[in-house]
Amino acid sequence: MIKCVILDDELLAISYLKLLCEEIEGVEVVKAFNNPKVFLQEIDNIDCDLCILDIEMPGLNGLQVAELIKGKKIIFTTAYKEYAAEAFDLDVVDYVRKPIKKERLEQAFEKVEKFISDQQKNHFFEWNTNLGKTMIFTNEIVYIKTSEIDSRDKDIFLKNGSELILKNLSFKHLSELLPQKYFVQINKKEMVNIHHIKVFSSSEIILDSISSDGNPLKLMVSEVYRSALTEKF
Repeated sequence: MIKCVILDDELLAISYLKLLCEEIEGVEVVKAFNNPKVFLQEIDNIDCDLCILDIEMPGLNGLQVAELIKGKKIIFTTAYKEYAAEAFDLDVVDYVRKPIKKERLEQAFEKVEKFISDQQKNHFFEWNTNLGKTMIFTNEIVYIKTSEIDSRDKDIFLKNGSELILKNLSFKHLSELLPQKYFVQINKKEMVNIHHIKVFSSSEIILDSISSDGNPLKLMVSEVYRSALTEKF
């Protein structure tokens, strides 16, 4: 699911763009703004992947707003083609001309999806393991649990079925190393990659991995961590 925020000074343009987004599978509009200053005040506290910015706005234009945004993908919308070169100088994902057509917007979202996917594939961290200093790609991780041998260590289970032991690493520090959008702690001893969750109930999850007894892997969800897991979905 791509979560996006819209900024456009025209309310009709916002309504139309929201309608188009709702017709595209895998896209959610979490909030819309018609004031650039209010947008900038709130954007850092909004969980989203993408900002769709109109360029022509009174006060601050979309190009100026984009320069102040950190860590979000950007799509520009405008009726004026003369902004195209300047827009791409900001390394945005796409530049969509108004009037916006659904097919063209879908193309833009496909680019965003590829950017996000590539980022996740390339995200890694380094840590001491039972194999020594190891580079671990986070998209390969299925879940992590506290080691039964030494509670200071963490057992990490990968998609290919292999296991590693992360040496002397707390869940708090681990959560800082992992993409917070995709990893969540589900109880005092376990953390999962939400991409591998196939079933989620109030008390347990079922992963797409197989346990030692040959059945789908089930993990318990404690009440303390349930709301954090729910928010991820």
